[in-house]
Amino acid sequence: MSSHITLRQFRYFVAVAESGSVAAASRMLSIAQSALTKSLHELEDELGQRLFERSARGMQLTAEGHRFLAGARKVLGAVAEATGPHRADEGRGPAGTLAIGVTSLVAGYYLSDLLARYRRLCPRVRVLVTEETPPFLEHLLINGELDVAIMVSNVLGQPQALVAETLTRSPNRVWLASNHPLAEREDLSLADCAEHEQVVLEADRIDDMMRSVWARHLLKPRHMLRTSSLEAVRSLVGAGLGLAILPDFLYRPWTLDADHVDARRLRDDVPTVDVGLVWRRGSGLKPVAVEFIDIAREQSAGRMRRVAG
Repeated sequence: MSSHITLRQFRYFVAVAESGSVAAASRMLSIAQSALTKSLHELEDELGQRLFERSARGMQLTAEGHRFLAGARKVLGAVAEATGPHRADEGRGPAGTLAIGVTSLVAGYYLSDLLARYRRLCPRVRVLVTEETPPFLEHLLINGELDVAIMVSNVLGQPQALVAETLTRSPNRVWLASNHPLAEREDLSLADCAEHEQVVLEADRIDDMMRSVWARHLLKPRHMLRTSSLEAVRSLVGAGLGLAILPDFLYRPWTLDADHVDARRLRDDVPTVDVGLVWRRGSGLKPVAVEFIDIAREQSAGRMRRVAG
């Protein structure tokens, strides 16, 4: 990276990348939109690369922008760690301990960016993360051992005792090998899928949701394998040994299997898989948890603007 790039440019770039909007980033940073836009243009000129695709709906990272974001976060994290104990504004933001729960499936897709942003904005908070199954996360929340959890939020076991706020709603699609007989079609029905062997992901109650869907449509598909490993699902589907019905947020076109795993829309009405924040109903949330929830909402809104753009 060029020696002419300043820490301020790193901060401005990360704020826009995470919020998906110059207007939202300018509000968060308390600077004029024109100054922020000028800084971004100067950064792109310095790098000789376009970092954003700009549209009326917001700012979307280019491939170069995604790569630069990873490096920018490392730089800001290193600076925060090196200077944190000596900062004059150390009293800024809430202080205390935040206990977060997360499932292994959701952690890989939502936790890192959100937690990195939270730790930058709330450097005095000690964050404890617990990875567990959905039933045990609910148990910990109800017992007051966790402040908040990030998990599939529309299939809770004890919804009467918990508050759930959706961050993202993901439709289910059919994953199949690019040379699968059904890959020639643009969309598929559940009946089409039931004629072929299934690879079932047993994680975060997604399989329970699909079991109810199959029963409602009076279909009994054959299962080639039931597994808790998403990588196993990708590999088996990519090898043409079965197909899978899974939420969009798990599909990553840049994975190693992307060349031979396609996704097709379902014609039938299948519930979405909602990932959201969950906390105990009636509990007085600590300031550190309120701040975490607010930051998660902002990040979710930015992600939706990028998708809409």
